[in-house]
Amino acid sequence: MMWRIAVTGFWLGFAGITGWGREPERAGASRWKQHWAYQPVCRPALPAIVSCASHWERNPIDRFILARLQREGLHPSPEAERPVLIRRLSLDLIGLLPTPEEVDAFASDPSPDAYEKLVERLLASPHYGERWGRHWLDVARYGDSNGYSIDAARSIWPYRDWVITALNNDMPFDQFVIEQMAGDLLPNATLSQRTATGFHRNTPLNQEGGIDVEQFRVDSIYDRVNTTGTALLGLTVGCAQCHDHKYDPLTQYEYYQMFALLNQDDEPTLELASEDQKSRRKRIEQERRQLTRVFQSFDRLTDADVLAWQGKLSTEMRAALPQDINDLLDIAENGRDAAQKARLLEFLRNLDKTRHAVGGLMQSPWMSAAHVHLHLLRNRIEARFKELQTLEPNIPTTLVLAARKETRPTYVHIGGDFTRKGKPVEPGVPTWLLDMGPVRSRLDFARWLVDARQPLTPRVIVNRLWQHHFGLGLVETENDFGSQGTPPSHPELLDWLASEFVRCGYSVKHMHRLMVTSATYRQASKHRNDLANMDPRNRLLARMPRLRLEAEIVRDVGLCASGLLNPRIGGPSVFPPQPEGVFRFTQVPRVWTADTGPNRFRRGMYTHFWRSAPHPALAAFDAPDGVNPCTRRNRSNTPLQALTLLNDAAFAEMSQALARRMEQLNVSDEEKVVWAFRWCLSRTPSVFEKHALLKLYHDSHRNWWPVARALMNLDEFITRE
Repeated sequence: MMWRIAVTGFWLGFAGITGWGREPERAGASRWKQHWAYQPVCRPALPAIVSCASHWERNPIDRFILARLQREGLHPSPEAERPVLIRRLSLDLIGLLPTPEEVDAFASDPSPDAYEKLVERLLASPHYGERWGRHWLDVARYGDSNGYSIDAARSIWPYRDWVITALNNDMPFDQFVIEQMAGDLLPNATLSQRTATGFHRNTPLNQEGGIDVEQFRVDSIYDRVNTTGTALLGLTVGCAQCHDHKYDPLTQYEYYQMFALLNQDDEPTLELASEDQKSRRKRIEQERRQLTRVFQSFDRLTDADVLAWQGKLSTEMRAALPQDINDLLDIAENGRDAAQKARLLEFLRNLDKTRHAVGGLMQSPWMSAAHVHLHLLRNRIEARFKELQTLEPNIPTTLVLAARKETRPTYVHIGGDFTRKGKPVEPGVPTWLLDMGPVRSRLDFARWLVDARQPLTPRVIVNRLWQHHFGLGLVETENDFGSQGTPPSHPELLDWLASEFVRCGYSVKHMHRLMVTSATYRQASKHRNDLANMDPRNRLLARMPRLRLEAEIVRDVGLCASGLLNPRIGGPSVFPPQPEGVFRFTQVPRVWTADTGPNRFRRGMYTHFWRSAPHPALAAFDAPDGVNPCTRRNRSNTPLQALTLLNDAAFAEMSQALARRMEQLNVSDEEKVVWAFRWCLSRTPSVFEKHALLKLYHDSHRNWWPVARALMNLDEFITRE
């Protein structure tokens, strides 16, 4: 008896710690709320710097960086050379290589605003939305399949295209978030705004037999709450699914308040038909109904006729039937599904047509003509049915959210177990972060996330933009701004950027413009001995970091250099070549048929992404898994990456195309080497580099392919200086 009392006491105490079924506030939370990230964003004054270095500064970002460098007794690096700058900008803003002509034009432009003009041209490129859309798709855990073991294909690429378009149009970030979180709840919601809600339909979907459907529906809501926290708040909110957060003020009750906001939706498939497609489909449906009426006027076969026919079949007649028909006849009538019944009707109909056509020839001339006419009419109708199938417009679909008419009740899940319901929960948000009144719907939730007074969202987003340009965020733990995360390396700069983001109306392009036009961004990336001990990880940014390109961009620069790139933007995902055997270990065998037309050479972000078996080249270069939100990709350095660039079918094809381009040039061998080198690396080769490549060419029996492969396998080729 005593041990039961002890155990009960333990669990009651544990429940008190975890907050199961308790009110939101808890002891000690006020202390956690003093954490820097939860304080309002205030625009700091620009720091003072030693005047002799003021000539280096180009915009306010540089003032913060320079002030910190001066405090540490360091100085910034000189500006990079123009070929390096245009390659850096092109890769960062559009993810494509500059052409040699573009490099020459920029290098020789004497105007004082040559750099700024280049920035504006790249920001205006339609490829900007592709480059930065890919970063957001990482956070949105985008994939072209449902995940889990069955991993069936899904159509959600219109959401991907919506992201690209929104970024190209510089949609204000607050609107960008609102449409993705709750576009369907906006007044007179457009197809585009409804498509945007695909953000929270990127959750994996389990289609295995025998599953508890409600369990995986609840799992998808957990995913949506956790992804929202990661993508916009930079908090590990998932830690509060089972108990109060151990290190931050978020309670389990508050977690399920947000859960309740995302628990009131259906998950329909949205058709995206144009007006022309709608009218074509309407005409086809009208004709199909007319043909059906005509067909039924002389074809009155029913399931009863099938049974009557079946009853008359002798053993010899059954032996003459196709095996699949015999198999269907062996199934009891009440056990046949709709498809099986339709197959038997079709077979009997074809028998009937044959009987009429042959029988008519054996009757009187008048009967023969009637039967033949009937036979021909049937054939024409069936042929037209098939023709209408080919004329049916191919209307794209996408996955969206739609608010339910009936409210689902939400409870605290004791220990995170959806079968153990605790206290009922009303929709809401953590008011200690921002109290803007009642938050009762997804739309309210979205507006709360991007409210100008929200302390986390602007800090999180500008930090992530900074991370993509400079390798690491000002807050290195970009997915955890809580008490267990790292403090910002430049706290005043972070708040200045966050306040500027709000001040400029949440223009993402404005923030890019600020970052890339800064003197900090323009620095050379060359190694400096004086930084090796004082700042080995380059957190003070006395030079620009070198960054290996992401998986999709590795493919893109290969397509650029080879001349194969198909620059088309948007549309369904495509199937470039991949090695055989990728699906050997998946539960459901699949066939990957490589595209043979222009789709074969689309950008990497359009490659069809199977969650259970992603394209090997993407996996080799650290593409995310499409299951969890990814706020920062790993950058590994493995032998498999070199082997992929050297031997993968797609990269071999690219190097062959580059070799053909070299062969077709009507210039000397030396000039061909220089031309290819400039295409790949945006600079002129040194004498040593040029001679080494010419030697490789001659040692390879005057074959340009090894030279092309060598260039496209260089570390510098897949690195942004």
